[in-house]
Amino acid sequence: MAKPRVFISSTFYDLRQVRADLDFFIEQMGYDPVRNEEGDIPYGKDEALEEYCYKEIKNIDILVCIIGGRFGSESKSNNRSSITQMELKAALSEGKQVYTFIDANVLSEYETYLINKEGETKYRYVDDKRVYEFIEEIKSLKANNIIKGFETASDIVKYLREQMAGLFQRFLEEQTRVKEVSLIKGLEKTASTLNKLVNFLSDENKDQTDEINKILMISHPLVEELKAKLDVPYNFYFEGLDDVKQLLKARGYSYDEELPFGDPEPFHEWSKNHNRKDYKLTISKEVFEEDGRLRFVRKSDWKEEFVSHEVVEKEEDDDLPF
Repeated sequence: MAKPRVFISSTFYDLRQVRADLDFFIEQMGYDPVRNEEGDIPYGKDEALEEYCYKEIKNIDILVCIIGGRFGSESKSNNRSSITQMELKAALSEGKQVYTFIDANVLSEYETYLINKEGETKYRYVDDKRVYEFIEEIKSLKANNIIKGFETASDIVKYLREQMAGLFQRFLEEQTRVKEVSLIKGLEKTASTLNKLVNFLSDENKDQTDEINKILMISHPLVEELKAKLDVPYNFYFEGLDDVKQLLKARGYSYDEELPFGDPEPFHEWSKNHNRKDYKLTISKEVFEEDGRLRFVRKSDWKEEFVSHEVVEKEEDDDLPF
């Protein structure tokens, strides 16, 4: 069975133990660690050794970059960058998932660098100013620039364990979407058949307005509202409240039942929490008949307040600098 491959990128001598600890953690997770010193990178005879490191990054899934106080070996292809820095750049250019960890002392002194970077300041925690220049370059990225400070390897392990659990949860969510797409394809076929029936009834049975109106539910204003507010890229239709509940359930919303006491609310309400955001969707009960069937509403009679969709973003944790 194929396993995710995790490339450990860092200087070697000063971070040797951290690399070994991460190797152990990655194997315990059931993934394949990729470390230069373990012979995990196949080298050829035609190019510089570092070029084979960059090529191997095309075959990995995740790159973990660890930045300490040493600049490390200078790249032969770019004398302003170290080999470690070039490995990170290669992963970014390949669109790989990247996690960058910086020694806590180095990260703290980085603020001093920002104030004095135009001068000839000597720094305590790095052996080369280019380390801070590279950190500045990472922070300027618009995406995939997750940075976390660390004091020990256990700090890195804890953070990666949480991140990998999140990646697995995202995978499970995508599997749910696959089932949803399959359901929608079935609805699309039914909608196509109904469209043909609409044309037939319109041409051959002009007096059968009640039947035609039922079929025209596939272009109901409620459908258009939900497609826009939920950013749904495919077509669908409803016959009643139960169909609405099924669609919203497939998209992660839970239906809020009415309280057993007091006046009932004039609307149906759904909610969900996802990616640090709270979502609340309400649909007026005027849109439905008493038995739950969808009431036919002309677009000219549709009211904006019939459907409301609110999104509230929660505050980010302070310990996640971006």
